[in-house]
Amino acid sequence: MAKAARAPRPAYRCSECGWETGKWAGRCGECQAWGSVAEAAAPSVRTAAAPVTTAAVPIGDVSVEQSRFRSSGVPELDRVLGGGIVPGAAILLAGEPGVGKSTLLLEVAAQTARYQHRALYVTGEESASQVRLRADRTGGVQSELFLAAENDLGAVLTHIEEVRPTLLVVDSVQTIGAAGIEGVPGGVTQVKEVAAALIRVAKTRNIATVLIGHVTKDGSIAGPRVLEHLVDVVLHFEGDRNSRFRMVRAMKNRFGPVDEVGCFDLGPEGITAVTDPTGLFVEHQGGTVPGTCVAVTMEGRRPMLAEVQALVTPSPLERPRRTTSGLDGSRVAMVLAVLAQHCGLRLHSHDVFASTVGGAKLSEPASDLAVAVSLASATLGTPPPAGVVAMGEIGLAGELRRVRDLPQRLAEAARLGFRVAVVPAERSAEPRGPRAVSTRELDGMKILEVPDVASALRLLALTKERHGLRAVDE
Repeated sequence: MAKAARAPRPAYRCSECGWETGKWAGRCGECQAWGSVAEAAAPSVRTAAAPVTTAAVPIGDVSVEQSRFRSSGVPELDRVLGGGIVPGAAILLAGEPGVGKSTLLLEVAAQTARYQHRALYVTGEESASQVRLRADRTGGVQSELFLAAENDLGAVLTHIEEVRPTLLVVDSVQTIGAAGIEGVPGGVTQVKEVAAALIRVAKTRNIATVLIGHVTKDGSIAGPRVLEHLVDVVLHFEGDRNSRFRMVRAMKNRFGPVDEVGCFDLGPEGITAVTDPTGLFVEHQGGTVPGTCVAVTMEGRRPMLAEVQALVTPSPLERPRRTTSGLDGSRVAMVLAVLAQHCGLRLHSHDVFASTVGGAKLSEPASDLAVAVSLASATLGTPPPAGVVAMGEIGLAGELRRVRDLPQRLAEAARLGFRVAVVPAERSAEPRGPRAVSTRELDGMKILEVPDVASALRLLALTKERHGLRAVDE
């Protein structure tokens, strides 16, 4: 006799991250959350073929007029998006609490309404009067800007039917709940259903939709990872609570580049675009203060200058302190080791403090040389020559390695009035000796190419002998 067909084994799913397993577990094997694994609903039956909504056509016959970029009214946001907002696009903006996400999108909605494009702002975290107070403060009250305070997905869809906007802002997707779906608002199932419904409406009605998302304590977007796959654009809003400077960084963009950043200034009157943020991160361009050096970093495709400061003092402690702010502590420790081994600057008995100006964060290796110059200058008490920028990655052998986008970095430094740049030397087949230094001119700036960090410090008179070239004054 044939064996009776077995019933399908029940599947268990984590309500926090969506992890599935064949048997129940008290702790999720993916996100390590306790008590979040529960029995999932039975799988749906196989779907049969159904009539199509629109017939398939050759790709050359598809019109692109409805997907042209439209300016958001905020130039820095347009820069990150690749030219503007595409009608029908789904955009996810995530950031820490209080960084200014709602203020930025309220400004985008107001600018859209100012140009006679109807916008709908749905808030699930604040009341309508609270949003109106912010709009009064930032000058965002427009006749074509509609405001609704809702927490139910069905009510939000009804507002979309009645208002028929060209731009929809939902603040935030974790606060909207769908009736008839298991879980609480913000859970995995609820977030997936709400996001899928809003994106489906955005695509069918050609409505540009911006969803605000929460982040976890480690900085990642809260909710299921499928949320990032559903949307077209993922933006991260970054900023320090102690600074007014904010940055929008594209992590995913189906319509433009993903290596662009936008700079903003968050003040009492709202948020404004910062087209030239270098002045926020450079204090002593003249170079008359010991322990300072200017680095050129790349934020996306935009070169930005940032000042690195260092303080070196004798330590009474058995284990001297190593404190960094805005810099990678491990790279600063590596630079200290290279200075001790190859430059004779032994700081094992000194406290070392290194930081950046204005809350800038330098994470790329191209700032290693600027850190080394500032540390040597602070140790010797001698300021570097005036008008100097330094850029280059330092290897463990003390050599300087080339950095990407060097012409763009040099052009930005020359535009801001710097006269000398110390950069890594070009690699050549013929050896030129350990102390070979070449000089060339570019847009009125003297480019000094050095092979290693010891040669760079010797060139800037930042060694114990202190008889460098002083190329700036020559």
